[in-house]
Amino acid sequence: MNQLDQLEQWDDEPNRAVEFLDVDTRAEFITKTYLHLSGAIAGFVALIYVFMQNTASVEFLMQWPIVMIGGFLVGGWLASSLAHRVESLPLQYLCLAGYTALEAFLFTPLIYIALRYTGDGAGVLTGAAVTTLFAFAGLTMIAFTTRKDFSFLGGLLRFVGLCAIVAIVGGLIFGYTLGLWFTVAMIVFAGAAILYDTSNIIHHYPKDRYVAASLQLFSSVTLLFWYVLRLFIASDD
Repeated sequence: MNQLDQLEQWDDEPNRAVEFLDVDTRAEFITKTYLHLSGAIAGFVALIYVFMQNTASVEFLMQWPIVMIGGFLVGGWLASSLAHRVESLPLQYLCLAGYTALEAFLFTPLIYIALRYTGDGAGVLTGAAVTTLFAFAGLTMIAFTTRKDFSFLGGLLRFVGLCAIVAIVGGLIFGYTLGLWFTVAMIVFAGAAILYDTSNIIHHYPKDRYVAASLQLFSSVTLLFWYVLRLFIASDD
């Protein structure tokens, strides 16, 4: 069963999608989702600070980029899969905490590069973070103000995501660089994923999946930040 089938199935079960529930329940679900997203981001930042103190792990990942990129891609796929399948609330929390730790660990070398190997490391990092925040806020506003169901993007996102994975793996194996165009394309892809995830939060998630919903959204936000930061790093060279 794919993700869209899972979302549609939720609409037919007793635990119906929040779209069909009362206003207070919908508001509570959305509030909980974004509070957990904020908590995941705060934990992400704190863990990166901790991992930055361990230069051995940073140097290891910098020497083995395939581990870093492979972990990032597999982690994103697992987050998306788990967000649509895990029903147990404690297990949802475990998945969110585990994925947050994984993302922080994999992001640490990129943060290290931004701080150490660019002319204005703090400026690059701040600029990328602010850009990601504004992009996320704008896409969230579009989803909430239009109330449009963007679930039709699911198939396209899966296809483009698979193509991106093939391109990245091919680059690692054959040694070619994907270039600036790929980074920009992935920023657009991540933006579309945020729009898709936010739409699903509004229309399709059941009220007891707020942790899973925040996990899915956190996955897309970190994907956007990853490529925005890469773009800022490349622009500073």
